[in-house]
Amino acid sequence: MGHKTKYIFVTGGVTSSLGKGIISASLAKLLQGRGYSVTIQKLDPYINIDPGTLNPYEHGECYVTEDGAETDLDLGHYERFLNIDTSQSNNITTGRIYQNVINKERRGDYLGKTVQVVPHITDEIKRCIQILGNTHDYDFVITEIGGTVGDIESLPYVETVRQLKWEMGTDCIVIHLTLIPYLAAAGELKTKPTQHSVKQLLELGVQPDILVCRTEHELTEELRQKIAKFCNVAPDAVIESIDAETIYDVPILMQNEELDKVVLEKLGLDSSGEAVLTKWNQFLQRHKNPKTTIKIGLVGKYIELKDSYKSIIESFIHAGAHNEVSVDLVWLHSEEINSENVAGHLKPLKGLLVAPGFGERGIEGKIEAIKYARENEIPFLGICLGMQCAVIEFARNVLNLPDAHTTEINPDTKDKVIDIMADQKMIEEKGGTMRLGAYKCAIKPNTLASNIYGQSVISERHRHRYEFNNAYKDRFESHGMISSGINPDTDLVEIVEISAHPWFVGVQFHPEYKSTVANPHPLFIDFVKAAVTVNAEMEKA
Repeated sequence: MGHKTKYIFVTGGVTSSLGKGIISASLAKLLQGRGYSVTIQKLDPYINIDPGTLNPYEHGECYVTEDGAETDLDLGHYERFLNIDTSQSNNITTGRIYQNVINKERRGDYLGKTVQVVPHITDEIKRCIQILGNTHDYDFVITEIGGTVGDIESLPYVETVRQLKWEMGTDCIVIHLTLIPYLAAAGELKTKPTQHSVKQLLELGVQPDILVCRTEHELTEELRQKIAKFCNVAPDAVIESIDAETIYDVPILMQNEELDKVVLEKLGLDSSGEAVLTKWNQFLQRHKNPKTTIKIGLVGKYIELKDSYKSIIESFIHAGAHNEVSVDLVWLHSEEINSENVAGHLKPLKGLLVAPGFGERGIEGKIEAIKYARENEIPFLGICLGMQCAVIEFARNVLNLPDAHTTEINPDTKDKVIDIMADQKMIEEKGGTMRLGAYKCAIKPNTLASNIYGQSVISERHRHRYEFNNAYKDRFESHGMISSGINPDTDLVEIVEISAHPWFVGVQFHPEYKSTVANPHPLFIDFVKAAVTVNAEMEKA
């Protein structure tokens, strides 16, 4: 195509949490399957600068990109579906927009003019939307607008879309995702909320080009015609998005509904042929037909909201499919585990993952669970705080340092086996001050880590403030806990493992951020494999 980036906006109506992120990622996957280059960005209407300071209960997991941006969990879906990295430019919040405009105003960039929502805020939103198209030469930039049409917060974004549609003409379309609720009492699907939602968009000057309708029941031809007529869209642009068994079915469902075809037609591009999704279908085939099921425990402190551990859950799905195993995650609240009940909780499990987190709540439960996994040879993976808890547990129970702790929780501990990095000690602010993004890690030969990765230097993403205290390194090594991965620039410990244990690994980084459908993460692949094989060997013995 004559190179001009095309822009697709995805808005939501009727209610939040309809899955705009999954629809955006699925459309992107289909366009990618047709040979186009695509990226997706998320515009979040909240006033936080980024989700880094948000409690996971508020917004689910905080996802970290290669370049160290703390972003919305939808960026995780984009990367897992497309297998390409996102960046700081892929997640913009109202907080960041206003901060940029206020900084310009303070510098005098506006030459004394009154600074207003239109044009100053909308121009800044426009700039952020077009950065990706202008700097990377993508064929498509899909922009998902958070929240629901009608929210006060999202008004400036909808106004920006109105302006861009006017300026770009046929290079820009709007997809509106709505809900068609089913009223059990009446026994029918209702289109009125969708009509109202589109009417609200029209009042703001935006006519959607395509409607994607979330529904629990199939839309009849009659309903599609009705929606098309009342909402000024072509009948073939009313797309059904029925509840799916798994999010990974959605690209296939959207392909069956010809969403990618309609999008290409609306943008004046060739819509013949279809997306090639060979690898995707192979993954789905293995995911849906596992040869065996295993229970793996996930110990965390936010387990009431599964979205807090979104990337970990998805990493298990990718690694499970790779091993032809279905991983049945058993959720364990770290606050409820103690020395009396730990055996009851962990005995039925084939593997244990201790999840990342911050703060004191539930940390002793994590330590108890790790002790049980270490002593009973259950395959164990500790991530970030999970790795730090494994270090504390080993120090207390193997090195006989009963007071050992992390200074995050006990600043006065005698044995600071986990301590704050020197360059973090003076920082008061919480936002964006951690070690964030991709860092190198050199792997020691002849270790479990070197078997898993099969390379001597890897790169993984980080999000933490505290580190293994190297003053204790020799003592740990002489008792069997080896530092098998080290940051070559700072000498900080990145991976610990216990050689005498069948499979015991703690990592300071977050492997879950890099697992995708096309490239399941080697740590998760090997952990799942160990959970199957170690237990099979134990049963034989």
